[in-house]
Amino acid sequence: MPYTLVVCEKPDAARRIAHALGAAKETRVKGVPFFDVAFAGKQYRVCSASGHLYGLVDETKNRSVYPVFDLEWAPKEKGRASRIIDVISDLSRDADSFVHGCDYDQEGEVIGYNILQYACGKKYAGSKRIKLSTLTDDEIRQSFAGLTKPSSGLAQAGRARHMIDFLYGVNLSRAISQSFKSGGRGYRNLSIGRVQGPTLAFAAERELEIGLHIPDPYWVIEADFEKDGRLIHTKYEKPKIESPAEAQLITQRCSGKDGRVQGIRVRKTVLRPPTPFNIGDLQQEAYRLFKLSPSYTLSIAEKLYLRALISYPRTSSQKLPASINYQKILSGLGQYRALASSLLSKQNLVPNEGRMTDPAHPAIYPTGVQAGRLSGLEFKIYDLIVRRFLATFGEPAVAQITEVDIDVGGYKFLAAGRTSLYDGWMAFYRPYVNLEQTELPALEQGDVLASRQTTMEEKFTVPPARYNQASLLAKMEFERIGTKATRADVIATLFKRNYLASKKGGIEVTGLGLALVELMKQQVPDIVSTSLTRSMEDQLEQVEQGSQNAAFAILFAASKLTESLVSFRQGSITIGRQLAVAATQSDTVVFGSCPICKNGRLQQVKSRTTGKRFVGCSNYSAGCKASAPLPQKGSIKALAKTCRCGWPRISVAFGRGRRWNTCINAGCPYKSLTFRS
Repeated sequence: MPYTLVVCEKPDAARRIAHALGAAKETRVKGVPFFDVAFAGKQYRVCSASGHLYGLVDETKNRSVYPVFDLEWAPKEKGRASRIIDVISDLSRDADSFVHGCDYDQEGEVIGYNILQYACGKKYAGSKRIKLSTLTDDEIRQSFAGLTKPSSGLAQAGRARHMIDFLYGVNLSRAISQSFKSGGRGYRNLSIGRVQGPTLAFAAERELEIGLHIPDPYWVIEADFEKDGRLIHTKYEKPKIESPAEAQLITQRCSGKDGRVQGIRVRKTVLRPPTPFNIGDLQQEAYRLFKLSPSYTLSIAEKLYLRALISYPRTSSQKLPASINYQKILSGLGQYRALASSLLSKQNLVPNEGRMTDPAHPAIYPTGVQAGRLSGLEFKIYDLIVRRFLATFGEPAVAQITEVDIDVGGYKFLAAGRTSLYDGWMAFYRPYVNLEQTELPALEQGDVLASRQTTMEEKFTVPPARYNQASLLAKMEFERIGTKATRADVIATLFKRNYLASKKGGIEVTGLGLALVELMKQQVPDIVSTSLTRSMEDQLEQVEQGSQNAAFAILFAASKLTESLVSFRQGSITIGRQLAVAATQSDTVVFGSCPICKNGRLQQVKSRTTGKRFVGCSNYSAGCKASAPLPQKGSIKALAKTCRCGWPRISVAFGRGRRWNTCINAGCPYKSLTFRS
């Protein structure tokens, strides 16, 4: 019997789509599932990929060769991907029509395009498209009842992006790796790309600002007073006093003197509700609250989407159209019934929307489908999305600000109070929002306040804060480089390549990362250029909209890449030598101070003869023979607390979350080996 073949992106999506259409029958061939189902008088066979089944390869197939400009799309030949291609290809032979059912964005369009073109025999142009923002049963059935044509602009933009990223990634990475080898340190897999470069440069520039910062001293003066048994904390009107003599003089003249209320100002401030989440906002909020990396937040959101609990997460939109049916969603949020009911009682539901839009999908919102059992982190992200959705419909919160001028012997001190008058939207978004409140006692002009203490404190100016993963992603979004789907992966790659490292307070750029950015600025500045990367993003956006030819965008990128590669070859030896030095320094693991010579550092050393790693003192050349063996497998990091014997303790990770904590001193009398999971 003839059928329509529906190509989905992931197995979970295929299963949900099939069962939404009717009583689906599952069949497996070579371990690959597909589903037969009848809907609206038609027979459908629903199959799925497992992400990208086709990728770009260079025709030379030689990793040591660059430049490479001759690319071709080829099937993934190993493992499950190859079996899926075979099964879909067989299913396509008996199909009389095709439906593109992959995620409706650039990546999803490319996945479906390649399958329909290569596995199904050039069926993309004649296929139909379903466009889903949620995987709820109602939306799936509505989409199948109104199938549209596929978006060729979306497909061409996505394929062009893959080609440009591949050209930059493979050529620049090979150039850097070959340069490193020419520096005399052997081969090392290094990489840089057209989005990686500017992103790393953002972090490196911030690191440079921090390193060049010279702390300047300043002094602050604070005073405490009492009224009716309640303490009032005040600050001198000048927040920073640069002269210690001036600060000391003011402190001496005000110490022990009562204050007199000179002026009182009371005002109300209105706090508007938050805007709905797009993926960048969600990633930043999840990092602020739960310290989850952007890539991990996205992976959790995708799981919630596949379970039909939230809308499609890879969106830039901060808008919620009325067509999603606010009342129906609120009525379905049983776990949040008390909060939702207060909104349902309103005659007109209007969300507070942001300015950002997305042509494919609205902002992220809960679908109203019952959540069922969720893991701890899944529930946290789901709860955050639900409460943010509810908060966008809340009324503005109102706070009262009280500012008091206090005269102390001719010097002015300031007190400030802040109280909540109306919670508004904040009642929906708790515990993720908290208005800090400071209550002042009832005061009137002329009141005398009893002095309790006056203090002077020396402080120093601080450098700008380091980026964290969320703020670096926000910087990429602000500068319009990368996409909502790729930014988190770019940051993860920079960590993987040891260009970035986690540090308390944010991200630290390693010596290797700093050296790479500096060398690129000197030798091939286009690679770390934000404006060049943004211009390519603009061209790809025009391709998606149909106002630009994909071939032109690729040709422009290739011409700029060629210029960079010429510069790279000219400075190859210099780049390689400096990168080799930086890599050696960056790879050094320091465990702590040497307990033998007292002024050296115990660090990881690799034996030139055996290749094994061990602990040695940095003062070895000066005669210190302190050493200790190390495990030869697993990643090692130093623990903050030293052992009672005076030697450092280490943690060794072996995978699957397991790690061993132990003292590195082989002769430690207190030695214990602790296993943690």
